[in-house]
Amino acid sequence: MQTLHWIILMTSILGILGLAGVFTFFLSKKLLNKILFFLVALATGALLGGAFIHLIPESLEKLDYNLVLILLISGFAIFYFLEKALHWHHCHKHEKCDEHPFSYLTLYGDAIHNFVDGLIIASSFIISIPLGILTSLLIMAHELPQEIGNFGILVYGGFSRGKALFYSFLAQLTAILGGILGFYFLNLNEIAIFILPIAAGGFLYIAFMDLIPEIFKTKNKKKTLVNIVGIIIGVAILYSSKALIG
Repeated sequence: MQTLHWIILMTSILGILGLAGVFTFFLSKKLLNKILFFLVALATGALLGGAFIHLIPESLEKLDYNLVLILLISGFAIFYFLEKALHWHHCHKHEKCDEHPFSYLTLYGDAIHNFVDGLIIASSFIISIPLGILTSLLIMAHELPQEIGNFGILVYGGFSRGKALFYSFLAQLTAILGGILGFYFLNLNEIAIFILPIAAGGFLYIAFMDLIPEIFKTKNKKKTLVNIVGIIIGVAILYSSKALIG
């Protein structure tokens, strides 16, 4: 099998992970509502872990600290203004939004992250097939729980299960695009390092400005504890995947 075929195969499998939320179709709406907060908390932890454990450290390995800080703040600001634009576009005619802007922000951030994952997979396969397979499997290992959590964010944000599943799948497909472009244009792998801190800034914006205030609105101590546990598990999963990658 040629290198490009391996890249397309592995990024396609990664794309299928966007359908991870399909299991919720077997759950009653009542049960889904009970676990939604935990899924959102899990995704919050995954976003924090993705930013602090993966994206920022990887950026600092190749870029100057000041540049990483500027790009990080830029990513935070971009997602702030993007959310304001989405809020105006979707909600300015209504007092109440059926779909929260943070749902779309999550999709955009996920799409950017998956595109970079595709570039990373491509660069790994170019070095060697075994390395490419290993890298792909490790990326999938930390993507699966994150995709389930992201699905929870979309449903909590007002999407129907079908719509959330469809858009999650579309966002995941950018990995295939990243993989193919990474194979044909090797210099894109060098550009990807500049995208990482911007994506990290976006992840931090979603986590700190949208999700954390949302999940801790509750005054129920039991729910608060469950949310804290969900965040810790999300961070732990990302930390474990980082330890495996080395």
